[in-house]
Amino acid sequence: MTELTAENLDISVAIPAYNGATRLPKILDKLLAQTGVEQFSWEIIIVDNNSSDNTYEIIQNYQKIYNGNCHLRYFLEPEQGAAFARLRAVREAKGQLIAFLDDDNLPAPDWLSEAYTFGLEHPQAGAWSGQIHGSFEVKPPENFERIQAFLAIREHGSNPYLFDAGNLRLPPGAALVVRKQAWYESVPKVLILKGRLGKSMIGGEDLEPLLYLHKAGWQIWYNPTMHTYHQIPHWRLERDYLLTVARGCGFCIFQLRLINAKNWQKPIVFVKTILGNLRRVLQHLIQHRGQLKNNLIALFEIEFYLASMMSPLYYLKCHLGRVLKNKLAR
Repeated sequence: MTELTAENLDISVAIPAYNGATRLPKILDKLLAQTGVEQFSWEIIIVDNNSSDNTYEIIQNYQKIYNGNCHLRYFLEPEQGAAFARLRAVREAKGQLIAFLDDDNLPAPDWLSEAYTFGLEHPQAGAWSGQIHGSFEVKPPENFERIQAFLAIREHGSNPYLFDAGNLRLPPGAALVVRKQAWYESVPKVLILKGRLGKSMIGGEDLEPLLYLHKAGWQIWYNPTMHTYHQIPHWRLERDYLLTVARGCGFCIFQLRLINAKNWQKPIVFVKTILGNLRRVLQHLIQHRGQLKNNLIALFEIEFYLASMMSPLYYLKCHLGRVLKNKLAR
C-alpha cells in the first residue's frame, strides 16, 4: 500500500455497514457509553457499502449527538463487498489503531479501552481480537457450539494466546483491532477475496489480511479482556443459510492456504487439501451414518469438509475463468 503518513489520533473505530439503519443506533449508543476513553484520542468511521435504507440519515442524527465526544465520520463506498469497505476504512482512518466492528456487534463498556491497553503492552501485535459472545434471537440447535466459530462467536477462555495462523486458526474480521502500520506494511491494495456478494457466499475475506500480517512477521493475539456480543437473528440459524455458510467457508480454504505457501509447496498444498478433507468426509460419514438428515450440525460439518475438499478445483475454475475473460476483453 501507499506510504504511511503521520496521524493525530490513537484509535479509529471502523464500522462497515450495509442496510444497518435499525442496527447502527444500538452500536453507536454502546460506543457513546464507552469507559476509559479519556486516556486516548479516537474517532468513529461509518463506511456505508451502498445501503438502500436510511443509514445516512441515522448517521447525520448521531453526528449531532457525538459532537464534543469524538468525531463521527461517514463515507460511502460504492464498490460492493466487505473487503472493499474495510480497505476504505483503513484509507480514511486517522488512528494508529483501527478497531473494526460490524453493525451487529455490541461492545462491552470497556472494549475500546481494553483494546488500547493491549496494543500498548504488545507492540509486536499486528492484530488482536477478544471474546465474541452470541446474543441469539432464538435458541440455537443442539451442539451448536461445534460450529459457532463460523458465525463469528469466539469464547476461548481467560488466558491470552497467539493464534495459529499457519493452520488458519484466526479471529474473524468483526471485533478485530489492527495496527495501521502493520496493515500498510503487509496487506496489498487489492484483496483476492471480496466477501459474500449476491448469491455467492464465498468467505475468507476476514482471514486474508491476517494471513498477510502473519506472513510479514506480525503477531496475531487473542485478548480475553475484550468482550463483544454478536446479535444473531433467527434466520442465521436456519438450515439453508447455515449450509450456504458452510460451503462458502470451505470453498476459500485452498486459496487462503496459498497465501503463505512458497511456489514449490503449492502442488503439495493442492494434494493435501483434497486428500486431507476426503479423509475427514469419510470419517464423518462413518461417525454420523444415518444421522445427517436430521442432524443439522453434522450436516453443516460435512458440507464444510466437502467444500474444502473441492476448494482447489473451485480455485482452478475461477482462475481459468478470469484468464479467459481477460483474453476475450483484449
